[in-house]
Amino acid sequence: MQLPLGLDPGLPGDAYSYGTRSDGGVHGLVHTKPGIVELILDLAGYQSDRDLTSLRLLEPSCGVGAFLIPAVHRLMAAATRQGVSAKALSESILAFDIDPDHVDATRNAILEVLLLHKVPKKLGKELTSKWVQQGDFLLAGGITSFDVIVGNPPYIRIEQLSPALQAEYRNLFATIYDRADLYVAFIEKSLHLLSRKGVLGFICADRWTLNKYGAPLRELITGNFEVRTYIDLHHASPFESDVIAYPSIFVIGREHLNQPTRVASMTTAKPADMSAALLAKDSSASLFPGISVVRFGTWFTGDEPWVISSPEQLSALRSLEERFPLLEHNETASVRIGVATGNDKVYIVPAGIDIEADRLVPLVMRDDINDGKIRQATRFIINTFEDGSGIVDLANYPRLRKYLNSHELELRQRHVAKKNKAGWFRTIDRVYPDLVSKPKLLIPDIAGANEVVFDEGRFHPHHNLYYITSNSWDLEVLGGLLSSKVALFFVWSYAVKMRGGYLRFQAQYLRRIRVPKPNSLSKKLCTNIRTAFRSRDFKRLDQLAMEAYELTELPEFEFVDTRN
Repeated sequence: MQLPLGLDPGLPGDAYSYGTRSDGGVHGLVHTKPGIVELILDLAGYQSDRDLTSLRLLEPSCGVGAFLIPAVHRLMAAATRQGVSAKALSESILAFDIDPDHVDATRNAILEVLLLHKVPKKLGKELTSKWVQQGDFLLAGGITSFDVIVGNPPYIRIEQLSPALQAEYRNLFATIYDRADLYVAFIEKSLHLLSRKGVLGFICADRWTLNKYGAPLRELITGNFEVRTYIDLHHASPFESDVIAYPSIFVIGREHLNQPTRVASMTTAKPADMSAALLAKDSSASLFPGISVVRFGTWFTGDEPWVISSPEQLSALRSLEERFPLLEHNETASVRIGVATGNDKVYIVPAGIDIEADRLVPLVMRDDINDGKIRQATRFIINTFEDGSGIVDLANYPRLRKYLNSHELELRQRHVAKKNKAGWFRTIDRVYPDLVSKPKLLIPDIAGANEVVFDEGRFHPHHNLYYITSNSWDLEVLGGLLSSKVALFFVWSYAVKMRGGYLRFQAQYLRRIRVPKPNSLSKKLCTNIRTAFRSRDFKRLDQLAMEAYELTELPEFEFVDTRN
Protein backbone atom coordinates (compact mmCIF):
# COMPACT_ATOMS: atom_id res chain seq x y z
CA MET A 1 0.00 0.00 0.00
CA GLN A 2 1.48 3.33 -1.08
CA LEU A 3 0.78 6.10 1.43
CA PRO A 4 1.68 9.78 1.37
CA LEU A 5 5.09 10.89 2.50
CA GLY A 6 5.24 13.11 5.55
CA LEU A 7 6.82 11.79 8.72
CA ASP A 8 8.15 14.03 11.44
CA PRO A 9 11.92 14.03 10.91
CA GLY A 10 13.86 12.34 13.66
CA LEU A 11 10.93 10.43 15.12
CA PRO A 12 11.49 6.72 15.50
CA GLY A 13 9.63 3.57 14.77
CA ASP A 14 11.28 0.24 14.05
CA ALA A 15 7.99 0.03 12.30
CA TYR A 16 6.01 0.73 9.22
CA SER A 17 7.19 3.28 6.73
CA TYR A 18 4.02 5.16 5.81
CA GLY A 19 5.93 7.06 3.15
CA THR A 20 8.54 6.04 0.62
CA ARG A 21 11.05 8.08 -1.32
CA SER A 22 11.07 8.14 -5.09
CA ASP A 23 14.13 5.91 -5.07
CA GLY A 24 12.25 3.29 -3.08
CA GLY A 25 14.23 3.90 0.10
CA VAL A 26 12.73 3.98 3.55
CA HIS A 27 11.93 7.26 5.27
CA GLY A 28 11.91 7.74 9.04
CA LEU A 29 13.15 4.34 10.23
CA VAL A 30 15.03 4.46 13.54
CA HIS A 31 16.25 1.33 15.28
CA THR A 32 15.89 0.50 18.97
CA LYS A 33 19.19 -0.38 20.65
CA PRO A 34 19.64 -4.11 21.40
CA GLY A 35 19.95 -3.58 25.16
CA ILE A 36 16.60 -1.76 25.26
CA VAL A 37 14.99 -4.57 23.25
CA GLU A 38 16.34 -7.18 25.68
CA LEU A 39 15.02 -5.12 28.60
CA ILE A 40 11.52 -4.94 27.11
CA LEU A 41 11.47 -8.67 26.37
CA ASP A 42 12.51 -9.35 29.97
CA LEU A 43 9.84 -7.10 31.46
CA ALA A 44 7.16 -8.53 29.19
CA GLY A 45 8.01 -11.99 30.50
CA TYR A 46 9.55 -13.36 27.29
CA GLN A 47 12.57 -14.94 28.99
CA SER A 48 14.45 -18.03 27.82
CA ASP A 49 14.02 -19.84 31.14
CA ARG A 50 10.24 -19.80 30.67
CA ASP A 51 8.20 -22.19 28.56
CA LEU A 52 8.12 -19.85 25.57
CA THR A 53 6.91 -22.63 23.30
CA SER A 54 3.48 -22.34 24.90
CA LEU A 55 3.30 -18.56 24.44
CA ARG A 56 2.36 -16.49 21.40
CA LEU A 57 4.33 -13.31 20.66
CA LEU A 58 3.19 -10.43 18.46
CA GLU A 59 5.33 -7.62 17.00
CA PRO A 60 2.90 -5.27 15.21
CA SER A 61 5.56 -3.14 13.52
CA CYS A 62 8.70 -5.18 13.03
CA GLY A 63 10.81 -2.98 10.75
CA VAL A 64 13.96 -4.98 10.07
CA GLY A 65 13.62 -7.26 13.09
CA ALA A 66 15.04 -5.37 16.07
CA PHE A 67 12.68 -7.19 18.44
CA LEU A 68 12.12 -10.39 16.50
CA ILE A 69 15.76 -11.47 16.16
CA PRO A 70 16.45 -11.67 19.93
CA ALA A 71 12.95 -13.05 20.52
CA VAL A 72 13.61 -15.93 18.11
CA HIS A 73 16.94 -16.60 19.83
CA ARG A 74 15.08 -16.86 23.13
CA LEU A 75 12.33 -19.02 21.68
CA MET A 76 14.77 -21.49 20.12
CA ALA A 77 16.81 -21.71 23.33
CA ALA A 78 13.64 -22.55 25.26
CA ALA A 79 12.54 -25.06 22.61
CA THR A 80 15.91 -26.82 22.70
CA ARG A 81 15.85 -27.02 26.49
CA GLN A 82 12.31 -28.41 26.47
CA GLY A 83 12.85 -30.78 23.56
CA VAL A 84 10.22 -29.11 21.36
CA SER A 85 10.78 -29.32 17.62
CA ALA A 86 10.96 -26.17 15.51
CA LYS A 87 8.10 -27.48 13.39
CA ALA A 88 5.79 -27.13 16.38
CA LEU A 89 6.50 -23.41 16.65
CA SER A 90 4.61 -22.15 13.60
CA GLU A 91 2.05 -20.32 15.78
CA SER A 92 4.56 -18.95 18.30
CA ILE A 93 5.27 -15.64 16.58
CA LEU A 94 3.43 -13.20 14.34
CA ALA A 95 4.79 -9.90 13.06
CA PHE A 96 3.69 -7.26 10.57
CA ASP A 97 5.28 -4.60 8.47
CA ILE A 98 3.78 -2.61 5.63
CA ASP A 99 7.06 -2.33 3.71
CA PRO A 100 7.96 -5.43 1.64
CA ASP A 101 11.67 -4.58 1.88
CA HIS A 102 11.41 -4.68 5.67
CA VAL A 103 9.61 -7.99 5.52
CA ASP A 104 12.29 -9.54 3.29
CA ALA A 105 15.09 -8.21 5.49
CA THR A 106 13.45 -9.51 8.66
CA ARG A 107 12.73 -12.92 7.19
CA ASN A 108 16.35 -13.26 6.05
CA ALA A 109 17.69 -12.20 9.45
CA ILE A 110 15.43 -14.65 11.29
CA LEU A 111 16.36 -17.44 8.91
CA GLU A 112 20.00 -16.91 9.88
CA VAL A 113 19.02 -17.25 13.54
CA LEU A 114 17.11 -20.47 12.85
CA LEU A 115 20.05 -21.94 10.92
CA LEU A 116 22.29 -21.19 13.90
CA HIS A 117 19.87 -23.26 15.99
CA LYS A 118 20.18 -26.19 13.54
CA VAL A 119 16.76 -25.70 11.96
CA PRO A 120 16.70 -27.10 8.39
CA LYS A 121 16.68 -24.34 5.80
CA LYS A 122 13.41 -25.41 4.18
CA LEU A 123 11.61 -25.46 7.52
CA GLY A 124 13.27 -22.16 8.46
CA LYS A 125 11.87 -20.50 5.35
CA GLU A 126 8.41 -21.89 6.09
CA LEU A 127 8.53 -20.50 9.62
CA THR A 128 9.79 -17.06 8.62
CA SER A 129 7.15 -16.78 5.90
CA LYS A 130 4.43 -17.55 8.40
CA TRP A 131 5.86 -15.50 11.25
CA VAL A 132 6.47 -12.26 9.31
CA GLN A 133 3.57 -10.87 7.30
CA GLN A 134 3.52 -7.94 4.89
CA GLY A 135 0.48 -5.76 5.51
CA ASP A 136 -1.14 -3.05 7.57
CA PHE A 137 -1.46 -4.33 11.13
CA LEU A 138 -4.14 -1.76 11.89
CA LEU A 139 -6.36 -3.11 9.13
CA ALA A 140 -5.47 -6.79 9.49
CA GLY A 141 -8.33 -9.05 10.54
CA GLY A 142 -8.59 -12.59 11.88
CA ILE A 143 -5.83 -12.11 14.47
CA THR A 144 -6.29 -14.09 17.68
CA SER A 145 -4.96 -13.28 21.14
CA PHE A 146 -1.31 -13.11 22.20
CA ASP A 147 0.49 -13.64 25.46
CA VAL A 148 3.32 -11.18 24.78
CA ILE A 149 3.20 -8.10 22.55
CA VAL A 150 6.35 -6.02 22.12
CA GLY A 151 7.65 -3.33 19.82
CA ASN A 152 8.27 0.27 18.89
CA PRO A 153 5.24 1.54 16.94
CA PRO A 154 5.58 4.22 14.26
CA TYR A 155 5.26 7.88 15.17
CA ILE A 156 3.16 9.54 12.48
CA ARG A 157 0.60 12.31 12.95
CA ILE A 158 -2.79 11.10 11.75
CA GLU A 159 -3.37 14.19 9.59
CA GLN A 160 -0.27 13.32 7.54
CA LEU A 161 -2.11 10.36 6.05
CA SER A 162 -4.59 10.48 3.18
CA PRO A 163 -8.11 11.65 4.14
CA ALA A 164 -9.56 8.25 3.19
CA LEU A 165 -7.12 6.35 5.40
CA GLN A 166 -7.59 8.82 8.24
CA ALA A 167 -11.34 8.24 8.10
CA GLU A 168 -10.90 4.47 8.09
CA TYR A 169 -8.58 4.52 11.09
CA ARG A 170 -10.79 6.94 13.02
CA ASN A 171 -13.76 4.67 12.40
CA LEU A 172 -11.86 1.62 13.67
CA PHE A 173 -10.09 3.05 16.71
CA ALA A 174 -11.85 4.95 19.47
CA THR A 175 -8.58 6.34 20.84
CA ILE A 176 -7.69 8.30 17.70
CA TYR A 177 -8.74 11.69 18.98
CA ASP A 178 -7.93 15.21 17.86
CA ARG A 179 -4.47 15.31 16.18
CA ALA A 180 -3.44 11.94 17.55
CA ASP A 181 -0.29 10.11 16.55
CA LEU A 182 -0.70 6.77 14.82
CA TYR A 183 1.06 4.94 17.64
CA VAL A 184 -2.12 5.49 19.69
CA ALA A 185 -4.02 3.13 17.36
CA PHE A 186 -1.19 0.58 17.53
CA ILE A 187 -1.39 0.59 21.31
CA GLU A 188 -5.19 0.30 21.32
CA LYS A 189 -5.34 -2.64 18.93
CA SER A 190 -2.44 -4.41 20.64
CA LEU A 191 -4.10 -4.07 24.05
CA HIS A 192 -7.31 -5.62 22.74
CA LEU A 193 -5.27 -8.58 21.41
CA LEU A 194 -3.80 -9.47 24.80
CA SER A 195 -4.73 -12.86 26.19
CA ARG A 196 -6.23 -13.19 29.68
CA LYS A 197 -2.76 -13.07 31.25
CA GLY A 198 -1.11 -11.25 28.36
CA VAL A 199 1.51 -8.52 28.75
CA LEU A 200 2.37 -5.65 26.41
CA GLY A 201 5.79 -3.98 26.43
CA PHE A 202 6.34 -0.98 24.12
CA ILE A 203 8.89 1.75 23.76
CA CYS A 204 7.17 4.84 22.45
CA ALA A 205 7.07 8.63 22.58
CA ASP A 206 5.60 9.68 25.92
CA ARG A 207 3.44 12.53 24.58
CA TRP A 208 0.20 10.55 24.89
CA THR A 209 0.66 10.12 28.64
CA LEU A 210 0.16 13.84 29.21
CA ASN A 211 -1.44 15.61 26.28
CA LYS A 212 -4.99 16.06 25.06
CA TYR A 213 -4.98 13.52 22.26
CA GLY A 214 -3.83 10.78 24.64
CA ALA A 215 -6.87 11.14 26.93
CA PRO A 216 -9.03 8.36 25.37
CA LEU A 217 -6.08 5.93 25.41
CA ARG A 218 -5.29 6.71 29.04
CA GLU A 219 -8.94 6.10 29.93
CA LEU A 220 -8.93 2.79 28.05
CA ILE A 221 -5.86 1.62 29.95
CA THR A 222 -6.82 2.74 33.44
CA GLY A 223 -10.31 1.28 33.07
CA ASN A 224 -9.41 -2.12 31.63
CA PHE A 225 -5.72 -2.90 32.13
CA GLU A 226 -2.93 -2.58 34.68
CA VAL A 227 0.20 -0.49 34.23
CA ARG A 228 2.93 -2.60 35.80
CA THR A 229 6.11 -0.75 34.85
CA TYR A 230 6.83 2.67 33.43
CA ILE A 231 10.42 3.64 32.56
CA ASP A 232 11.31 7.26 31.91
CA LEU A 233 14.06 7.45 29.26
CA HIS A 234 14.54 11.23 29.24
CA HIS A 235 18.17 10.83 30.28
CA ALA A 236 18.92 7.73 28.24
CA SER A 237 19.60 7.11 24.53
CA PRO A 238 17.42 4.15 23.57
CA PHE A 239 17.70 4.53 19.80
CA GLU A 240 20.57 4.08 17.38
CA SER A 241 20.20 7.72 16.28
CA ASP A 242 19.01 10.93 17.96
CA VAL A 243 15.30 11.70 18.05
CA ILE A 244 13.28 14.79 18.89
CA ALA A 245 10.65 13.25 21.16
CA TYR A 246 11.41 11.70 24.52
CA PRO A 247 10.46 8.03 24.69
CA SER A 248 9.38 5.83 27.55
CA ILE A 249 8.93 2.12 28.11
CA PHE A 250 5.62 0.93 29.47
CA VAL A 251 4.59 -2.57 30.43
CA ILE A 252 0.85 -3.20 30.68
CA GLY A 253 -0.99 -6.37 31.65
CA ARG A 254 -4.58 -7.40 31.09
CA GLU A 255 -4.77 -9.24 34.41
CA HIS A 256 -4.96 -7.07 37.53
CA LEU A 257 -2.31 -8.27 39.99
CA ASN A 258 -3.05 -5.35 42.35
CA GLN A 259 0.63 -4.57 42.84
CA PRO A 260 2.23 -1.11 42.91
CA THR A 261 3.28 0.30 39.56
CA ARG A 262 7.05 0.58 39.31
CA VAL A 263 8.13 3.93 37.88
CA ALA A 264 11.80 3.87 36.97
CA SER A 265 14.38 6.06 35.29
CA MET A 266 17.90 5.41 34.06
CA THR A 267 20.81 7.67 33.23
CA THR A 268 24.25 6.07 32.97
CA ALA A 269 23.04 2.56 33.78
CA LYS A 270 22.92 -0.23 31.24
CA PRO A 271 19.52 -1.66 30.25
CA ALA A 272 20.64 -5.03 31.63
CA ASP A 273 21.07 -3.41 35.05
CA MET A 274 17.57 -1.95 34.82
CA SER A 275 16.24 -5.39 33.97
CA ALA A 276 18.06 -6.92 36.95
CA ALA A 277 16.84 -4.16 39.28
CA LEU A 278 13.20 -4.54 38.24
CA LEU A 279 13.17 -8.32 38.13
CA ALA A 280 14.92 -8.78 41.46
CA LYS A 281 12.66 -10.17 44.15
CA ASP A 282 13.01 -7.07 46.29
CA SER A 283 13.00 -4.81 43.20
CA SER A 284 15.79 -2.81 44.80
CA ALA A 285 17.62 -0.37 42.57
CA SER A 286 20.13 0.64 45.25
CA LEU A 287 22.72 -1.83 43.93
CA PHE A 288 22.59 -0.27 40.47
CA PRO A 289 23.97 3.29 40.17
CA GLY A 290 22.17 5.41 37.62
CA ILE A 291 18.81 3.74 38.27
CA SER A 292 15.84 5.05 40.23
CA VAL A 293 12.73 3.04 41.05
CA VAL A 294 9.64 4.48 42.75
CA ARG A 295 6.45 2.55 43.50
CA PHE A 296 3.06 4.14 42.91
CA GLY A 297 0.58 2.46 45.25
CA THR A 298 -2.29 3.81 43.18
CA TRP A 299 -2.15 4.67 39.50
CA PHE A 300 -3.98 7.51 37.79
CA THR A 301 -7.67 7.20 37.04
CA GLY A 302 -9.86 7.96 34.05
CA ASP A 303 -8.22 10.09 31.38
CA GLU A 304 -6.19 12.25 33.77
CA PRO A 305 -2.57 12.86 32.67
CA TRP A 306 0.12 10.57 33.99
CA VAL A 307 2.30 12.99 35.90
CA ILE A 308 5.42 10.87 36.28
CA SER A 309 7.38 12.65 39.00
CA SER A 310 8.69 12.01 42.48
CA PRO A 311 6.21 11.51 45.32
CA GLU A 312 7.28 14.89 46.73
CA GLN A 313 6.67 16.68 43.43
CA LEU A 314 3.32 15.00 42.89
CA SER A 315 2.23 15.80 46.45
CA ALA A 316 3.15 19.47 46.01
CA LEU A 317 1.30 19.60 42.68
CA ARG A 318 -1.86 18.09 44.14
CA SER A 319 -1.75 20.48 47.09
CA LEU A 320 -1.51 23.51 44.81
CA GLU A 321 -4.34 22.18 42.66
CA GLU A 322 -6.56 21.77 45.70
CA ARG A 323 -5.93 25.31 46.94
CA PHE A 324 -5.97 27.46 43.82
CA PRO A 325 -8.29 27.80 40.80
CA LEU A 326 -7.29 27.23 37.20
CA LEU A 327 -6.00 30.15 35.17
CA GLU A 328 -9.21 30.34 33.12
CA HIS A 329 -11.54 29.71 36.08
CA ASN A 330 -14.71 31.82 35.86
CA GLU A 331 -13.34 33.39 32.66
CA THR A 332 -10.86 35.51 34.61
CA ALA A 333 -8.36 34.89 31.78
CA SER A 334 -8.34 33.39 28.31
CA VAL A 335 -5.55 31.34 26.70
CA ARG A 336 -5.37 31.22 22.91
CA ILE A 337 -2.90 30.55 20.11
CA GLY A 338 -1.91 33.07 17.44
CA VAL A 339 -2.92 32.98 13.80
CA ALA A 340 -1.84 30.23 11.38
CA THR A 341 -1.78 31.21 7.71
CA GLY A 342 -0.99 28.08 5.72
CA ASN A 343 1.77 29.93 3.88
CA ASP A 344 3.74 32.45 5.91
CA LYS A 345 5.92 33.41 2.96
CA VAL A 346 2.87 34.80 1.17
CA TYR A 347 0.74 36.16 4.00
CA ILE A 348 3.43 37.76 6.18
CA VAL A 349 4.71 40.85 4.43
CA PRO A 350 7.00 43.81 5.13
CA ALA A 351 5.95 47.43 5.55
CA GLY A 352 5.59 49.31 2.30
CA ILE A 353 4.16 46.44 0.29
CA ASP A 354 1.68 47.46 -2.43
CA ILE A 355 -1.50 46.27 -0.66
CA GLU A 356 -4.35 48.34 0.73
CA ALA A 357 -3.43 49.49 4.23
CA ASP A 358 -6.67 48.31 5.87
CA ARG A 359 -5.82 44.74 4.79
CA LEU A 360 -2.57 44.75 6.78
CA VAL A 361 -2.45 43.92 10.49
CA PRO A 362 0.75 44.42 12.56
CA LEU A 363 2.17 41.03 13.56
CA VAL A 364 4.50 39.79 16.28
CA MET A 365 6.42 36.52 15.78
CA ARG A 366 8.64 34.43 17.99
CA ASP A 367 11.84 35.87 16.56
CA ASP A 368 10.64 39.42 17.27
CA ILE A 369 11.01 38.71 21.00
CA ASN A 370 14.34 39.10 22.77
CA ASP A 371 15.14 39.51 26.46
CA GLY A 372 11.48 39.73 27.32
CA LYS A 373 10.79 42.58 24.93
CA ILE A 374 9.19 42.91 21.51
CA ARG A 375 11.94 44.33 19.32
CA GLN A 376 11.71 45.52 15.72
CA ALA A 377 8.41 43.78 14.93
CA THR A 378 7.92 45.40 11.53
CA ARG A 379 5.99 42.71 9.67
CA PHE A 380 2.31 42.57 8.83
CA ILE A 381 -0.16 39.77 8.21
CA ILE A 382 -2.68 40.03 5.39
CA ASN A 383 -6.26 39.98 6.62
CA THR A 384 -8.33 37.98 4.13
CA PHE A 385 -11.55 38.37 6.12
CA GLU A 386 -14.09 41.13 6.48
CA ASP A 387 -14.89 42.17 10.05
CA GLY A 388 -18.01 40.38 11.25
CA SER A 389 -18.53 38.43 8.02
CA GLY A 390 -16.82 36.04 5.66
CA ILE A 391 -13.85 36.30 3.35
CA VAL A 392 -12.99 39.61 1.76
CA ASP A 393 -14.36 40.56 -1.66
CA LEU A 394 -11.22 40.95 -3.76
CA ALA A 395 -13.10 43.13 -6.24
CA ASN A 396 -12.97 45.86 -3.59
CA TYR A 397 -9.21 45.53 -3.15
CA PRO A 398 -7.48 45.55 -6.54
CA ARG A 399 -3.94 45.72 -5.14
CA LEU A 400 -4.57 42.82 -2.77
CA ARG A 401 -6.17 40.87 -5.61
CA LYS A 402 -3.13 41.44 -7.82
CA TYR A 403 -0.80 40.27 -5.06
CA LEU A 404 -2.79 37.14 -4.22
CA ASN A 405 -3.27 36.26 -7.89
CA SER A 406 0.50 36.28 -8.31
CA HIS A 407 0.66 33.49 -5.70
CA GLU A 408 -2.53 31.68 -6.71
CA LEU A 409 -0.92 28.42 -7.78
CA GLU A 410 0.86 27.79 -4.48
CA LEU A 411 -2.08 28.99 -2.38
CA ARG A 412 -4.49 26.62 -4.13
CA GLN A 413 -2.30 23.65 -3.12
CA ARG A 414 -3.17 24.12 0.55
CA HIS A 415 -5.72 21.86 2.21
CA VAL A 416 -7.84 24.82 3.31
CA ALA A 417 -8.04 26.04 -0.32
CA LYS A 418 -9.07 22.63 -1.63
CA LYS A 419 -11.90 22.54 0.90
CA ASN A 420 -13.10 26.03 -0.03
CA LYS A 421 -12.31 26.71 -3.70
CA ALA A 422 -14.10 30.05 -3.75
CA GLY A 423 -12.00 31.19 -0.81
CA TRP A 424 -8.72 29.76 -2.10
CA PHE A 425 -6.88 32.88 -0.93
CA ARG A 426 -7.98 32.81 2.75
CA THR A 427 -5.64 32.14 5.66
CA ILE A 428 -6.22 28.98 7.72
CA ASP A 429 -7.20 31.01 10.78
CA ARG A 430 -9.16 34.21 10.86
CA VAL A 431 -7.25 37.40 11.64
CA TYR A 432 -8.87 39.58 14.33
CA PRO A 433 -7.77 43.22 13.95
CA ASP A 434 -9.49 44.13 17.25
CA LEU A 435 -7.04 41.82 19.04
CA VAL A 436 -4.16 44.13 18.17
CA SER A 437 -5.21 46.87 20.59
CA LYS A 438 -5.90 44.49 23.49
CA PRO A 439 -3.19 44.17 26.16
CA LYS A 440 -1.94 40.60 26.21
CA LEU A 441 0.74 38.29 27.52
CA LEU A 442 2.75 36.42 24.89
CA ILE A 443 4.33 33.02 25.56
CA PRO A 444 6.54 31.21 23.02
CA ASP A 445 5.56 27.60 22.33
CA ILE A 446 8.93 25.88 22.79
CA ALA A 447 11.30 27.12 25.49
CA GLY A 448 13.34 25.92 28.42
CA ALA A 449 11.32 27.99 30.86
CA ASN A 450 8.36 30.36 30.95
CA GLU A 451 9.30 33.36 28.81
CA VAL A 452 6.34 35.69 29.31
CA VAL A 453 6.23 38.99 27.41
CA PHE A 454 3.77 41.86 27.85
CA ASP A 455 2.26 43.50 24.75
CA GLU A 456 0.43 46.63 25.82
CA GLY A 457 -1.72 46.47 22.67
CA ARG A 458 0.32 46.80 19.47
CA PHE A 459 0.34 43.46 17.66
CA HIS A 460 -1.54 40.38 16.51
CA PRO A 461 0.27 37.18 17.64
CA HIS A 462 1.58 34.63 15.14
CA HIS A 463 0.83 30.94 15.66
CA ASN A 464 4.19 30.22 17.25
CA LEU A 465 3.04 32.31 20.19
CA TYR A 466 0.28 31.67 22.72
CA TYR A 467 -1.40 34.68 24.23
CA ILE A 468 -3.39 35.44 27.37
CA THR A 469 -5.97 38.18 27.76
CA SER A 470 -7.94 39.14 30.86
CA ASN A 471 -10.50 41.67 32.04
CA SER A 472 -9.95 40.70 35.68
CA TRP A 473 -6.16 40.76 36.05
CA ASP A 474 -3.58 43.48 35.93
CA LEU A 475 -1.70 41.67 33.16
CA GLU A 476 1.72 42.70 34.45
CA VAL A 477 0.91 41.14 37.81
CA LEU A 478 -0.38 38.00 36.12
CA GLY A 479 2.67 38.04 33.84
CA GLY A 480 4.90 38.17 36.91
CA LEU A 481 3.19 35.15 38.46
CA LEU A 482 3.32 33.25 35.19
CA SER A 483 7.04 34.07 34.87
CA SER A 484 7.80 32.45 38.22
CA LYS A 485 9.17 29.05 39.05
CA VAL A 486 5.86 28.16 40.70
CA ALA A 487 3.94 28.60 37.45
CA LEU A 488 6.70 26.76 35.60
CA PHE A 489 6.22 23.83 38.00
CA PHE A 490 2.69 23.31 36.68
CA VAL A 491 3.80 23.34 33.05
CA TRP A 492 6.83 21.17 33.81
CA SER A 493 4.57 18.61 35.50
CA TYR A 494 2.16 18.30 32.59
CA ALA A 495 3.96 19.37 29.42
CA VAL A 496 5.66 17.22 26.82
CA LYS A 497 9.40 17.44 27.32
CA MET A 498 11.58 17.81 24.25
CA ARG A 499 15.19 16.83 23.65
CA GLY A 500 17.56 19.19 25.47
CA GLY A 501 15.13 19.75 28.35
CA TYR A 502 12.87 22.15 26.45
CA LEU A 503 9.12 22.23 27.12
CA ARG A 504 6.02 22.74 25.01
CA PHE A 505 4.10 25.73 26.37
CA GLN A 506 0.89 24.83 24.58
CA ALA A 507 -2.57 26.04 25.58
CA GLN A 508 -3.52 22.64 27.01
CA TYR A 509 -0.64 22.93 29.52
CA LEU A 510 -0.92 26.66 30.21
CA ARG A 511 -4.56 26.10 31.12
CA ARG A 512 -3.45 23.72 33.87
CA ILE A 513 -1.62 26.49 35.72
CA ARG A 514 -3.29 27.43 38.98
CA VAL A 515 -3.22 31.03 40.16
CA PRO A 516 -4.51 32.92 43.21
CA LYS A 517 -7.74 34.82 42.70
CA PRO A 518 -7.00 38.30 41.28
CA ASN A 519 -8.49 40.12 44.30
CA SER A 520 -6.72 37.92 46.87
CA LEU A 521 -3.32 39.59 46.54
CA SER A 522 -2.45 42.69 48.55
CA LYS A 523 -1.71 45.98 46.76
CA LYS A 524 1.86 45.89 48.06
CA LEU A 525 2.42 42.37 46.74
CA CYS A 526 0.92 43.30 43.35
CA THR A 527 3.17 46.36 43.15
CA ASN A 528 6.24 44.29 43.95
CA ILE A 529 5.32 41.63 41.40
CA ARG A 530 4.66 44.26 38.72
CA THR A 531 8.01 45.94 39.39
CA ALA A 532 9.93 42.66 39.31
CA PHE A 533 8.19 41.64 36.10
CA ARG A 534 9.11 44.90 34.37
CA SER A 535 12.75 44.55 35.40
CA ARG A 536 12.82 40.80 34.62
CA ASP A 537 14.08 40.05 38.12
CA PHE A 538 13.22 36.36 38.10
CA LYS A 539 14.86 35.58 41.41
CA ARG A 540 12.63 38.19 43.02
CA LEU A 541 9.56 36.95 41.07
CA ASP A 542 10.18 33.43 42.36
CA GLN A 543 10.22 34.75 45.93
CA LEU A 544 7.09 36.86 45.45
CA ALA A 545 5.25 33.96 43.82
CA MET A 546 6.05 31.77 46.82
CA GLU A 547 4.37 34.45 48.96
CA ALA A 548 1.37 34.69 46.62
CA TYR A 549 0.91 30.92 46.66
CA GLU A 550 1.53 30.76 50.43
CA LEU A 551 4.43 28.36 50.00
CA THR A 552 7.48 27.91 52.18
CA GLU A 553 9.17 25.51 49.78
CA LEU A 554 8.78 23.96 46.35
CA PRO A 555 10.29 20.62 45.33
CA GLU A 556 13.29 20.90 43.03
CA PHE A 557 12.73 20.00 39.38
CA GLU A 558 15.02 20.05 36.36
CA PHE A 559 14.53 22.69 33.69
CA VAL A 560 16.61 24.84 31.37
CA ASP A 561 16.28 28.35 32.78
CA THR A 562 16.09 30.44 29.60
CA ARG A 563 14.37 33.31 31.41
CA ASN A 564 17.65 35.13 32.07
